[in-house]
Amino acid sequence: MAQQLLMPKATAVWLVDNTALSFDQIAQFCKLHPLEVKAIADGESAQGIKGLDPIATGQLSRDEIARGEANPNHKLKLSEPKVRVPDSKRKGPRYTPVSKRQDRPNAILWLVRNHPELKDAQISRLVGTTKSTIEQIRERTHWNSANLTPMDPVTLGLCSQIDLDLEVERAAKGRPLPTAAEVGATLEAARETEKLDYSFEREEEKEIDADAVFAKLKSLKSDRKDEDEDDNY
Repeated sequence: MAQQLLMPKATAVWLVDNTALSFDQIAQFCKLHPLEVKAIADGESAQGIKGLDPIATGQLSRDEIARGEANPNHKLKLSEPKVRVPDSKRKGPRYTPVSKRQDRPNAILWLVRNHPELKDAQISRLVGTTKSTIEQIRERTHWNSANLTPMDPVTLGLCSQIDLDLEVERAAKGRPLPTAAEVGATLEAARETEKLDYSFEREEEKEIDADAVFAKLKSLKSDRKDEDEDDNY
């Protein structure tokens, strides 16, 4: 099995906050679009995602980050894993223990809401359910729809984080890259703005007549004094 980056978007959040790597370098390493990385840096995307330190997980070394910061053209490489995980040769639907089967509808609802790019077959592989159940939950026709609560299948123990990341990556391969309008407006290139004419005419400021201002203040004070005298009568 080819080595895969765990939680790419969370890793991108950490790299944006803690390194001087370029958006292109982070996008290449995390398999994201550069506009997605820029949206993360601008706070327009991944606001609820906590950054994942790739150094702590052993997927990226400090020396590799330093090389990338020194050379904008350097492409980051995953560190070699210390433990090799054998390929899973399981075929067919995933077996779910009886004690956890009641949690499957909540997990399906979480997957449908947070990963709409996943196909029904992928969701079925992750939580061991049927396509008819997925359609019922997606269309809110499930018998217990009113009581369902979205819950992460990894937290529920229905699948591993590696399996979920693999399915999400497979689904993302066939998805078109986001447009600038989808990710957020971006700044125009310097070569397009450096020749623009920013000159504008400023309105001439009117000179302030100090004598007129103080005269107006004196008239206001005299009016108030007359009003106070009338009130005393």
